[in-house]
Amino acid sequence: MLQLTLLQGTYIIAGLLFILSLAGLSNHETARSGNRFGIFGMAIALVVTIGAAVLGVQSATGTADRPGTGLPGLGLILIAMAIGAAIGIWRARKVEMTGMPELIALLHSFVGLAAVLVGWNSSYETSANPGIHDAEVMVGVFIGAVTLTGSIVAFLKLSGRVKSAPTMLPKHNLINLGILVAFLVLTIAYVMLPHDAIAVRQTLLGVLTLAALFLGWHLVAAIGGGDMPVVVSMLNSYSGWAAAAAGFLLNNDLLIITGALVGSSGAYLSFIMCKGMNRSFINVIAGGFGSDGAVVGEQQEYGEHRETAAGEVAETLRNARSVIITPGYGMAVAQAQYPVADLTHRLRERGVDVRFGIHPVAGRLPGHMNVLLAEAKVPYDVVLEMDEINDDFPNTDVVLVIGANDTVNPAAQDDPTSPIAGMPVLEVWKADEVVVFKRSMNTGYAGVQNPLFFKENTAMLFGDAKERVDDILREL
Repeated sequence: MLQLTLLQGTYIIAGLLFILSLAGLSNHETARSGNRFGIFGMAIALVVTIGAAVLGVQSATGTADRPGTGLPGLGLILIAMAIGAAIGIWRARKVEMTGMPELIALLHSFVGLAAVLVGWNSSYETSANPGIHDAEVMVGVFIGAVTLTGSIVAFLKLSGRVKSAPTMLPKHNLINLGILVAFLVLTIAYVMLPHDAIAVRQTLLGVLTLAALFLGWHLVAAIGGGDMPVVVSMLNSYSGWAAAAAGFLLNNDLLIITGALVGSSGAYLSFIMCKGMNRSFINVIAGGFGSDGAVVGEQQEYGEHRETAAGEVAETLRNARSVIITPGYGMAVAQAQYPVADLTHRLRERGVDVRFGIHPVAGRLPGHMNVLLAEAKVPYDVVLEMDEINDDFPNTDVVLVIGANDTVNPAAQDDPTSPIAGMPVLEVWKADEVVVFKRSMNTGYAGVQNPLFFKENTAMLFGDAKERVDDILREL
């Protein structure tokens, strides 16, 4: 009883640390402490869970008679942890910040795979509540399989290994609905079957696994690049619920708590992302939009764009009193955050009021731009969200749009037929002058033209963003 009390007490401490971690990650100033809380909580969770497994201590919800694994089991666990840690450290040290979204998507697939394996293993176990246990097995395997293939597709799209444009089968919504109905039917049949009908039960579980794997692929394949920030947060939510389902199967209270925290926070983040794009979550799942640079909407004639050079931009910045920089994924691809930070420092030394405007879905991951700028030592107090800075553009001398496209597209407000109509955007065109850093005149992931590029107060500075900012710094 004392061991069980200690186990539950440490689980409560670890759970509180995870909650403090989420709270800390909510803003720049406390993000480091939030990470530390999460690390400490996970360290406690691992040590206690492994100790409980070795000694055979179960949570209060445990019903199966599970003996401890002993020292041989501990050795196998430590070997598996060492292999996983080595791979994780290698990938973390190697990945660039631009590759973080696809790495996170890939990590989500591991959570899904773990949930599937736990579910299949648990299907061979007996329980004091067989009906509830069987339902948990089916739910855990279903969520895990959807997370597994969905995350793999997201990884392939984000890494450029497959096209970002949506791939939809005919009657795709009916197909998805049919799989959900099949899931309910298979689960009911699985629960009602006697446990000695092993072959039939495993056949039903196998069919459910294949259907869920297909559903995960189909859901994310139908979502275009423009909706990828929502996909990442959505998969984060799925992985949390998959972990919670595994927690029920393993009778691990802390895994249930942790999975529920991740699942609910990921779902809320998805809601925030959809709100930032003026899209409903159901619409994103049912039919996302996206392209690989081609115009997918109606092509319109906006006139001629005006090009500029680094020297002209430097001269404009010399005479400016206020500057707003709006970064996008192009800045991440060019790894221009460091020269942009240098430019910010140089201008502030000259007495220029420099701030950053961050769109909620800038980049390929929620908070992607914030992390890049923090990595380059840009002060937190000059990095503002869209709602905080949008009203200031009319009183701004110069706006530097570095690698952003759809998030600064006035068509979202002016063209009700546009695929991004109603999407909140940074109103950069209201500034006195706008300089757009871009490699070409291609569209963004939404596949729609940007009238901003053709406005009289807009100048296009073509080329690699890092090289162009370096050129401006030399001129200054």
